[in-house]
Amino acid sequence: MKYAIKIRKISTVNELENAWKIQDYKQLLERFNFPDPQSNDPKELKELLFMAITDFETHEAAAIVLDYTLSEHLTEGQIEQLSHEMLLDKVSEEYPVISLHKALFNTNQLLYKTYNGKFHNAEATIVDFEITPLDATESDISKEIVLKCFAKNLDNHSLILRLFKNQINAIEAFEEANDVIWELQKMDSFYRLITSDYWMSKREILSENFNCKIDFFEEE
Repeated sequence: MKYAIKIRKISTVNELENAWKIQDYKQLLERFNFPDPQSNDPKELKELLFMAITDFETHEAAAIVLDYTLSEHLTEGQIEQLSHEMLLDKVSEEYPVISLHKALFNTNQLLYKTYNGKFHNAEATIVDFEITPLDATESDISKEIVLKCFAKNLDNHSLILRLFKNQINAIEAFEEANDVIWELQKMDSFYRLITSDYWMSKREILSENFNCKIDFFEEE
């Protein structure tokens, strides 16, 4: 299928808007021994959480937040190990389970800002774009379609091109696309994709306007 892409805006951020809800702050405050805060102001709750967290050692705080965000996916031993690794490496980029990268990013950045840089800083890429099918038959715009299209407009050194060559060329199914792209939002007149700067950075995108042809894997 063929598509035309027009990029409206590319942003690099170190925090995702609305990553944490009021209830998240309140539950985390309770875990950090600050129960029942008398506020529903997200900014105030966030500041209270920062103060509560700093009463703990860095790896202890990391373990508490990781347990809150990822206890359904990681064992107690894995959480303990990650709580130490986060101080040494960008686990939100390097952890082998891609589906956990977004939650690890949000966790890491909360701790990064709390401890004024003791944790590694990580970044995310946000792209606002228009996509127009050029074939007669329109299709729903999926994460796979978007990622395959953008892969056609990335610098040759892109990690996506190196790791997912077979998937991009439809030799294999591209199931990883659903995790590489953290969010794909349909706005009024455009789409917004959010992913890690590790996967797609602003400097790797070659053109603001491009056409591309993509194929899909078919099982024999």
